[in-house]
Order: sequence, then structure tokens, then C-alpha cells
Amino acid sequence: MNKFSFLAILFFTGLLANAQEKEWTLQECVNRALENNISIKQSQLDLEAADVERLDALGNFIPSVNASASNSWNTGLTTNVTTGVLQTQTTRNFSAGVTAGLTLFDGLRNFKQLQRARISRLAAEYSLEQMENDITLFVVDSYLQVLFNKQNLEVLRSQNLVTQEQMERTQELVDAGSLPEGDLLEIMASNADERQRIIIAKNNVKISLINLAQILLIKDYDSFDIVERDYDILGAEVLENSVSSIIEKAKAERAEIKIAETNRELAEIDVEMARAAYLPSLGAFFNYNTRESGAGRIIGFETDPDEPTRQIGVVENTNEIVVTPNTVSTLGNPLPFFEQLQRNDGVSYGVQLNIPIFNGWATRNQVKRSEINVQRAEYQLEQAALDLEADVYQAYVDAEGAYEAYEAAIVAANAQELAYEYANQRFEVGLTNAFDFSQAKVRYENAQREVLRAKFDYIFNIKVIELYFGMPVTELKF
Repeated sequence: MNKFSFLAILFFTGLLANAQEKEWTLQECVNRALENNISIKQSQLDLEAADVERLDALGNFIPSVNASASNSWNTGLTTNVTTGVLQTQTTRNFSAGVTAGLTLFDGLRNFKQLQRARISRLAAEYSLEQMENDITLFVVDSYLQVLFNKQNLEVLRSQNLVTQEQMERTQELVDAGSLPEGDLLEIMASNADERQRIIIAKNNVKISLINLAQILLIKDYDSFDIVERDYDILGAEVLENSVSSIIEKAKAERAEIKIAETNRELAEIDVEMARAAYLPSLGAFFNYNTRESGAGRIIGFETDPDEPTRQIGVVENTNEIVVTPNTVSTLGNPLPFFEQLQRNDGVSYGVQLNIPIFNGWATRNQVKRSEINVQRAEYQLEQAALDLEADVYQAYVDAEGAYEAYEAAIVAANAQELAYEYANQRFEVGLTNAFDFSQAKVRYENAQREVLRAKFDYIFNIKVIELYFGMPVTELKF
């Protein structure tokens, strides 16, 4: 292996090691989810669709232009324009035209449609905002679950180290005849049980990491990990605000209310658009057309000034021809294609007024349906406000309860720690058996786990309150 290959291997090995050592922060996880989540991408598509709807509305203010052309061949028994004799023949005809139309007045529906498109885009923006908030909370919850599982695993490992030390010391006391062998067996059983719980806890860490990685659409599960720190209970200052102030802030900031408000505005505009159908509509049009034919057609007759007994038939798209009772002789050939188009063109233009008189109550019924939708949107807005109040109250109560549960868990953990230390001292001097000592240790472990659970439950509830209050939820303080 040459020097260059060796350095290249070291370089790429270092890159791989750095990639595997990547630990994701909460902010990085949220950013990744907002960029790649499928539901958010769908909401972004709704935003693009709203932009297209706005372009449609703008298109109502400009003329519509359409072009048409046709070329046909007719085969059958027709009069030969040259000889005047009926015969089976094939003739060709070409026509083309351009038509432009412009709506001058339609009851202001075009203006209302443009206004509706703008509000519809605003509603799509609010829907995207709501989806981003929901995904953010989902990521925060999954991130905290990983932290809880990791710290729970550390508690179990640290307690098992104590158990192993106690098992070694008990072995010495049993060998010395100070303790019965049953105490050693009890501690060995406790050690085996703890090892099993450590395996389950490791699996929980792995599963929670995989769940978070799937939310972020990360396929490399083995190297995915998050920043692991001992996060403290901070951010409780948001609870210093009253519930009513949080509700008012949420009503002003939350996308749920904004979506309901824009839906009501859309329903009101639909009523105005429906009522516009009662008014007359006025439009202007302009048409240009021309044609060409591969065969002549007699369009009139004139008396030959040189021979009054003869008639000269004027054939379309050709020069003159002479027509007698028995013969028709050509005096010219068909004109060229583009010359015919120039000769046969024409224009038409004007205005068209439509006055609605009766359409089977269709307009009246549409107005009535739109008014019903306005009432439905009003009820939905009212319900959204009530739901938001209930959610804020629930989140506030949950946060207060979680904090109380956390404080109670700390008190219980401190008490269980003292009980465990007391049981350990009694066990070392032979005043209690191994079973009672193991039970005290298990109660202490459960108390520590409950502290962790209450802690992260409280952190998540605080993040929910912060979201309602319009604060960033991606900052975990430590």
C-alpha cells in the first residue's frame, strides 16, 4: 500500500467516525422534521395549489384568446365548377380564425374571486403553521422519551453496580460464616433481575431512538443518537401568567383560530359571489376569420359586354369563367393559397349582454346554501375558541399537576434513599435479611424512576404551555 492510499483510508475513516459520532440536538431534530415530514410537504403542496388558484383569479381580468383552423376534403357527386356538369369529385376547403373575448362586468365576481383566492392562500399558510406546531410537539415528545429512557438506563446501571459490590461483600461474609448463604442467593437473584431490567431498558432506548429517527426520515438507525445531558426543570415562569392571559394570547397566536376565521371569511365571500349571479353580465368579443379553397365556386353571373348572349360566371378564388347553357370554360386558374387568405378575410366584433330572468331558482338556492355555510363557519369558529380554551386549561392543569407530582416524587425518592441506606446499614451488621434489603433497594429504584418520569412529563407540559403562549418550544435548558 502506497502512502497516498494509506492517507486516503485514514481520511475516509475519520469522516465515517465523525458521521457516526453525530449527536442530534432538539433544534436539529425539529429542523430536520420540518424539512422532511410528509404531512408538512402535503401542506406545502396546498400552499402551491392556493398560488395556482390566485393565478386563475387574476386570469379573469385579461382577455381570452382562441385560435381555430380546419381543413376538409369533400368527396361525392357535385357540380364541376369548370364544366358545370355533375360529377363525382374531391374538393378541399380550409378555414381559420382567431377569437378574443373580455368580460366587462359580471357582478364583480372576478374581484370577489381574486379576494377569495388571497384569503384561501392565507388559510393554507395557517394550516401549514398548525402542522409545523403539531410536528414540533411530536418531535419534542419523542426526544424527551429518548432522554427518559437513557437516564432510566443509567439509574439501573448505577444501582446494579451497588448490587454487584454488595454481592461480593456478602460472599465474603458468607464465606466467613457471618451471614447465611440464603442472603447471598437473594442478592444474586436481585442482581439477575436488575440485569434483565437493564437489557429491557437498553431495548427501550434503542426503540425510542428508532422511533425518533423514523420521524426524521433517517435510515441509519445504528449510528443515530441525540445529545445526552442532564436537563433541569426550568421554564416554569410561563406558569406565572394567568390562565385567562394564556388563553387570550393563544387566541391571537394559534393557527386553529386563524384557520376558522379565514374559513368564515371565505364563506362570506361565497355568498357575495352567489348573489352576483342576480346581476346582468356584459362581455366584448372580436373575431378574425379567413378561408381558402382548392376548387372554385360560382358566386354570381355577369353579362359579357362583348357578347350579350353570353353570361360570365364569377367563381370564388379564381379569375372569371364563361358560362353557356352547355359549357363552362375557364378564363383563369385558382388564386394562390396565401392570396386567397388575404382576399377572403374578415372581422366581426361587438358586445353581448346577458340578463338573468329565471333559472329554476338555481341562483336563489346557491345563495341560500352559501348563507348556511356562513352560519356553519360561525359555529366552527365558536367551537374552535371553546376547544382552545379547554386545551389551554387542560395543559395548564397538567403542567401544575406535573410539577406537584415532580416535587412529590423528589420527596418520596429522598425518603426511599434514606430507607435504603438504613436497610443497607442494618444488612451489613446482620440486623436484617437480604430479602428486606432487596425490597428497600427496589423501592428506591422505583422512586428514582418516578422522579425521572415526572420530570420529563413536566418539561413536556411546560413546552405545550409555551407553544400556546407563542414562545419557542425547541429550547431545552440545562
